[in-house]
Amino acid sequence: MGYLYYGRYAEYFEVGRVETIRSLGMTYKELEDNHGIWLPVVSMDMRFVRPAYYDDLITIHTEIRKLPDAYVTFHCELFNEKRKLINAGTVRLCFFKASKKKVVQAPDLLLEKLQPYF
Repeated sequence: MGYLYYGRYAEYFEVGRVETIRSLGMTYKELEDNHGIWLPVVSMDMRFVRPAYYDDLITIHTEIRKLPDAYVTFHCELFNEKRKLINAGTVRLCFFKASKKKVVQAPDLLLEKLQPYF
C-alpha cells in the first residue's frame, strides 16, 4: 500500500530506547548479563499524527523526562524527512531482577549516569 505498517512503529520506539541507553555508556546486554536486570515493557501508548511511507528516512527522538524508580518511561517522537512529526508516544518498562523474579528499583549505575541530566 506504500505506507509503513502500524506495527513497525513499536520497533522504532525500541531502537530509540536501546540507543538512549547506549548513549549513556551502557547496553541492555550489560544490564542483563552483569546486573541480572531485564526491562520488560509494561505499557505503551502512541498516537499516529501523519503517515510514514516506504523508503522514508525517519528520525527518532527519545527522552527520559523523569529519573527512574522501579519503572522508566521513554518518550518517543518520530519525524519524517521534512521534520514533520509522524508519530509520538511513551513506553513504560520495569526493572525486573531475573534471579528474584520481581520488580526492583533502577540500578544505581544507571541512576548515576542519568543524574547529571536532571
